[in-house]
Amino acid sequence: MPQHSSSRRRRLSVGTGTAALSLGLCLCAGQLISTPAASAAAPVLTAAQASAKVNLTVGTNVSAGTINKGQQVRVTARYFNSKTGKAVTYGWVRLQAYRGGKWVTQSAASVNKAGTVNLYMRPASSVSLRAVYLANAGYNQHTGKSVRVTVRSGVGARILAEAASHTGALYKFAAAGPSRFDCSGFTMYVYKKAAGKSLPHKANDQQRYGTAVSKGSAQIGDLIVFRSGSYGYHAGIYAGNGYMYDSPHTGARVGKHKMYGSNYVVRRIAA
Repeated sequence: MPQHSSSRRRRLSVGTGTAALSLGLCLCAGQLISTPAASAAAPVLTAAQASAKVNLTVGTNVSAGTINKGQQVRVTARYFNSKTGKAVTYGWVRLQAYRGGKWVTQSAASVNKAGTVNLYMRPASSVSLRAVYLANAGYNQHTGKSVRVTVRSGVGARILAEAASHTGALYKFAAAGPSRFDCSGFTMYVYKKAAGKSLPHKANDQQRYGTAVSKGSAQIGDLIVFRSGSYGYHAGIYAGNGYMYDSPHTGARVGKHKMYGSNYVVRRIAA
């Protein structure tokens, strides 16, 4: 790390550049922690610190990509000097969310003496987040990789819980519960029981119900209908992270299964 000099001091200025960063996510459901405004005063640098820009080495720890609506997300980043391996003990970091086709700053905080910064947000819907270390006289700027946080609504959680409660039920053609299901019979039963929503007993017809949702905005509890061309032939309930609950085929059982293919539509049956 650059040595401190008592003879010359200068203010940190924000600039641009490149470096490396990573994110750590955890859920803090009942805790509200405020963060400083992005425009808060920056720390003072010495002349030695300002002599040359250094890239960052960053520790990676990513977890918890799904939360319930109303829960708080904490994004943690840890920074190290690439030359010395010591913690970077100054600098500002912004938390940004991707909204409306652009990255928007949500909060900001300074790095502490351990080289760590915590940033907080309580997203109302699913969102991609990233942390940006701002360039200064000592270090280059770094934009971290984006991390997707899925926010499920209360009704979405109820739908998913109902779907999961039938894990192990055998597939039976034309069956609609409560102990045997075909694919559309399963989704029809779950939405009626968990959300009071009525669907027809046919996957192709179910794809016309509810509200269309882009694949990237899918939330837990949404209806997934797989298609051949535009014809819907299989239905399931989105479980997050590329998985769904469904009743697959003869000889199989209801369960949480990996989604397959890319020709499918997402429908939000219950908000």
